[in-house]
Amino acid sequence: MPLRQLAMPRIVLLAYLYQGIPYSWGGGHKEDPGPSTGTCQGYTGKIKPCPAKRTRGLDCSGLARAVYARAYGEDVLGPGNTDEHLRRMRRVEEPKPGDLVFFGRPRTKHVGIYIGSGRMMNAPETGAVVRVDDVDRRDDLVGYYRF
Repeated sequence: MPLRQLAMPRIVLLAYLYQGIPYSWGGGHKEDPGPSTGTCQGYTGKIKPCPAKRTRGLDCSGLARAVYARAYGEDVLGPGNTDEHLRRMRRVEEPKPGDLVFFGRPRTKHVGIYIGSGRMMNAPETGAVVRVDDVDRRDDLVGYYRF
C-alpha cells in the first residue's frame, strides 16, 4: 500500500472499501448499515423502470452511513436521509479528509465523503457506482460537516 494511503484517516480508507458498489436509490438504509436493495418510493432517476428493488448497493447517504458505522463501531448517522444526517454534524470551514460534504438547496440532495485535494467518494446516481469525483462537479455545495 502506498505511503500516502497509510496516512489517510480511517474514514477515507473505509470509504475506498465501497468503491465500485452499484448505486441503488434507498440502498444502505435497512436495519444494518451497508449495501442493500433499495426502494422505488420517491425515485426520480433517469433509468426507467426504477432498478432499485433489484439492485443491491448504496445511495449517497447509505454510503456515508455505512462508512461512519464501520469507523465508529456503531450506526452514528442512522437510517435517515441527507437532511437528517446533516443535523447530526457540525459545519467546519476547513475540511479534512473524512468530513462529509453536502449539496443541495433548500433541502440537501447529495452527500459525499471528503477524501482531500478537492475530491470526494460518493454514490452519485442511478447507473453509476461508488466512485471518486471532484467536489466542484456539482454547483450546489452546502458545506463540509464533521461528526
